[in-house]
Amino acid sequence: MANLSAGILLYRRVTGGVEVLLVHPGGPLWAKKDEGAWSIPKGNLHPGEAEVAGARREFNEETGGVADGRAFELGRFRQPSGKVVVAFAVEGDFDLADFRSSTFEMEWPPRSKKMREFPEADRAAWFSPDVAAVKLLPGQAPMIPALLEHVLG
Repeated sequence: MANLSAGILLYRRVTGGVEVLLVHPGGPLWAKKDEGAWSIPKGNLHPGEAEVAGARREFNEETGGVADGRAFELGRFRQPSGKVVVAFAVEGDFDLADFRSSTFEMEWPPRSKKMREFPEADRAAWFSPDVAAVKLLPGQAPMIPALLEHVLG
């Protein structure tokens, strides 16, 4: 289970195609990274948790939103770390003004013995598929063509 994450690629139809919602990871390690750093809202499943239920829970934890539309599996995407992300797509909308993320604690600066709290995601944004493919972590970029094939045929 530790090597499996689940997440939701929320998309909305716009004139000329679709846009996808991505989140930027919070914390000091990602603060100055942009291209190749964004992600779908995702995370580890709880023991016994259904994959789509875990994906919806993680979406809520990382955005404050609810992805309650019909979900379809885009696929399983092996990341460079060896972790597998099962991605679901859901059509819906999300007002960026409502963005809020849960937090995590880590020692920062390293070896300082000072614990600091950071958001799991520090921002969210809508992107065209072309821009999203560049913004996404490399292991998640294949989710975009999978979505387009399913949505646009």
